[in-house]
Amino acid sequence: MNPYVEQHFHKYKKINPADREKIIIEYSSIIKHIAGRIAVRLPPHIEKDDLISAGVIGLMDAIEKYDPSKETKFRTYAEIRIKGAILDELRSLDWVPRTVRQKANNLASVYAELEQDLGRAAEDDEVAKHLGISVDEFHETLRNSSGVPIISIEDMGGVNSDGEKRDLLECLAGSKDADPQTLVRISEIKEVIAKSIDELPEKERLLVSLYYYEDLTMKEIGEVMGITESRVSQIHTKATLRLKGKLKKFLED
Repeated sequence: MNPYVEQHFHKYKKINPADREKIIIEYSSIIKHIAGRIAVRLPPHIEKDDLISAGVIGLMDAIEKYDPSKETKFRTYAEIRIKGAILDELRSLDWVPRTVRQKANNLASVYAELEQDLGRAAEDDEVAKHLGISVDEFHETLRNSSGVPIISIEDMGGVNSDGEKRDLLECLAGSKDADPQTLVRISEIKEVIAKSIDELPEKERLLVSLYYYEDLTMKEIGEVMGITESRVSQIHTKATLRLKGKLKKFLED
């Protein structure tokens, strides 16, 4: 067993260790897949193995807390916990420099402001002009902003206590017993995301569909769309920032 996982293993005692390890082995390919999809957008100094180890901890957490009476499939619940644990690990590493986060947030706000004024998706040159930079500088900012999440638990206001954070995770996993206010908030956010995706430019909308719904990799999407992987990454970042800007505005309002 991985040393990182082993040091946490003693915390999870309700299930027989042999059975627990059997489930971990069974779900190892899912953990690797999720970690791989997240790692592809991260800088090279972030080790994929560290994300996998965090994912295993998330799976163990799911095994410990899963309640079949809530009518949520274990796999769905486990995937939410795995992703949550990996993102928690990334937050603890603070891998995105503060200046990059600030620029990405500013860029997302610019997209939201411009597109509200224009009544359509903003073009690269329009965003660059609004920022007072060249198109090349704008593209460099895009490259640096890749990997910044659309939304986090913090954005949704779920960090006042561990209980609130868990409630959001339970809600995202499909639990019907989450706090009613949390259920309403998640429902509203889902509606904003769905509407915002519909309003994306055609290429960005297609990419979002292929990446998040068809589960294709960036390389596979490039082959489908007939463009380079780096171009796919750029389009993905623009889509992410457009969505982040609209969500940010919604949450602030």
